[in-house]
Amino acid sequence: MPFYYYFIVFLMLLLFLLLIRFYIRRKMDFSVELFSVALKNENSGDFEEAIVNYENALLEVKKSRFFNNSLEARIIEKLKVLHTAIDYKRSFHLVK
Repeated sequence: MPFYYYFIVFLMLLLFLLLIRFYIRRKMDFSVELFSVALKNENSGDFEEAIVNYENALLEVKKSRFFNNSLEARIIEKLKVLHTAIDYKRSFHLVK
C-alpha cells in the first residue's frame, strides 16, 4: 500500500478528532455562557433570575464529562451569596 494512503487515513482521523474536540468545547462553553448571563442579571439587581441562571449553569457543568471544578465552585459560592442577599432583603422588607 502506498504511503499517501496512510497519509489520507491519518488526515481523516485528525479531522475527526478535531470535530469531536470542537463539539466538546462548544458544549463546555454553554455553561460559561449561562454563567455570564447570570452574572449580568446579578449586576443589574435581578437576583431571582440570576439564581435560576446560576442553577442552570451548575447543571450544565455537572452534566459535562470534563467539567471545570473552579467554575463549579464559583457558581456554588455565587448561589450562597445570592440566597443570603435575598433572605436579607426579605427580612428588611418585613421590618419596614
